[in-house]
Amino acid sequence: MAYNIEYDDKAIKQLKKIDKSQRDIILKWIKKNLNNSENPRETGKKLKDYWRYRVGKYRIITEINDEHITIIVINIGHKSDGYKNK
Repeated sequence: MAYNIEYDDKAIKQLKKIDKSQRDIILKWIKKNLNNSENPRETGKKLKDYWRYRVGKYRIITEINDEHITIIVINIGHKSDGYKNK
């Protein structure tokens, strides 16, 4: 069972605000480590209802939907921003 990636509209807006070089690093990391992953939980940290992934100074917050075999990226931000709902 390989998981597919989907992006929430908010995550897309957040990505567009990030410097292009950092954005490319984040997107490459997602493609390498999460897209078509058999077990996306092994590289992340469990939050209450979500999963967190560290990519340099950035944090990616996702929701893993096992029923639809999908990882939904819901928040991407600098670690200094914490987990603010932007």
